[in-house]
Amino acid sequence: MNDVRIAAVSEARLDLDAHLAAVEDPRLGAVTTFVGRVRDNDPDAETPVVGLEYSAHPDAEAALRRIAQEAGAGAEAPTVVAVSHRIGHLDVGDAAVVIAVASEHRAEAFEVCRAVIEAIKADLPVWKRQLEVDGSSSWKGIGG
Repeated sequence: MNDVRIAAVSEARLDLDAHLAAVEDPRLGAVTTFVGRVRDNDPDAETPVVGLEYSAHPDAEAALRRIAQEAGAGAEAPTVVAVSHRIGHLDVGDAAVVIAVASEHRAEAFEVCRAVIEAIKADLPVWKRQLEVDGSSSWKGIGG
């Protein structure tokens, strides 16, 4: 069993509890999560970061579902995945990515969760514009 119950790209605030509820399954005893938040710094920033603006290709949601399916397919045990990426304007502290993975055992849950976030960083067609306190900004592409 490899089930993707949420694969969403949305301007709505991300809800970790909704992702946890989505992967709830009495057959699966391990649940891992990842929350990627906007931080106030970046090695490339000259001044503090005050926010990010994410934009996505129209096919981004389909790509996110494919990423989640492929990550789960690589596991040796059944997995359930819920993953969302936010677009639009995000302030420091806002969640940009939420992932929940359930599996029979912790090793697969951790492995699939990590595979999802690494594939998002490398392959999801989402771009961000980093906004700094001094008014400057910079664009970062896939993997940025």
